[in-house]
Amino acid sequence: MREAVVLVTGANGEIGHGLVSRLAERGERVVGLDLSPAASPVAEQCHEWIQGSILDSSLLSRLVSQYEFRTIYHLAAMLSTRAEFTPGAAHAVNVEGTLNLLEMAAEQTEWSGRRLKFMFPSSIAVYGLPDLATKAEAGSIREKTWNLPTTMYGCNKAYCEHLGRYYANHYKQLGAAKGVSGVDFRAIRYPGLISAATVPSGGTSDYIPEMIHRVARHEPYECFVRPDTRIPFMAMPDAIRAIVALEEADEAALSWRSYNVTSFNPSAQEFLDELLTRWSDAQVEFQVDRKRQEIVDSWPADVNDDAAREDWGWEPLYDFTSALDDYLVPGIASEMGGGVA
Repeated sequence: MREAVVLVTGANGEIGHGLVSRLAERGERVVGLDLSPAASPVAEQCHEWIQGSILDSSLLSRLVSQYEFRTIYHLAAMLSTRAEFTPGAAHAVNVEGTLNLLEMAAEQTEWSGRRLKFMFPSSIAVYGLPDLATKAEAGSIREKTWNLPTTMYGCNKAYCEHLGRYYANHYKQLGAAKGVSGVDFRAIRYPGLISAATVPSGGTSDYIPEMIHRVARHEPYECFVRPDTRIPFMAMPDAIRAIVALEEADEAALSWRSYNVTSFNPSAQEFLDELLTRWSDAQVEFQVDRKRQEIVDSWPADVNDDAAREDWGWEPLYDFTSALDDYLVPGIASEMGGGVA
């Protein structure tokens, strides 16, 4: 008999840390998979930790032979900034790796007779607006508009959403139908995410989380976007709540396979102004990186998440002020041993 578990790929990443903890708290047996070695405390919360790649077919075959997956949370990815330097490698990791896991999930569905849930963190990078005037006019963007990504990462995420929709709704549609097939694919298009526990790396939206972590450590920071730059953000606990809530939703209630979620959308200057009320010695300068600025400018200033609210009851716990005062400031202080002042 195979062991029933939840698989989390990219378990050592920003989302992975919080997600593994949340799943462990509700009694799930979690198998964590990541390229990096096991890190405390996330490794201790896993039933098994596997250091390896989602491109390793022999590793995935071993997982299939050993485990029955109830749900796969596929977090492993090459993020936007790194993906622009190595687009071929990004495609391999972000697309081929996802396809490997979808195939594995579909295989498990066939022999178990139960459609395996496949949770996929997508991104606002799937959107692409041509200029600032269009961005301002577009306002709060819905899921099915402006799906014209300008980055390899955004293209990868958009394509994987389509792959997931295929595996959910049209898998092997010309084959002889025999029992349950396909995958119960569900995606969340995350905004920029801000964690108190981890310092980000590799994301083009990381100017906000980088800023607060540097300021909290009384270190200078050069922000790579203009002060007026505006995209949506979310505190990490809400990001974890959202993907778990979507996983728990009744599939029959879902009107869409990919959902927007959001919480607040300050400009870079507005965020700095709030930090200055908490750290008067904050040393932040705006040194615009033109190419990264163009990428951020192509992303929406805000997104509409009415579908998530209506279909599965999504509602963030944190707004801009409470994210700072109730989560980020005390959370970073705790991570630093009380060293934020």
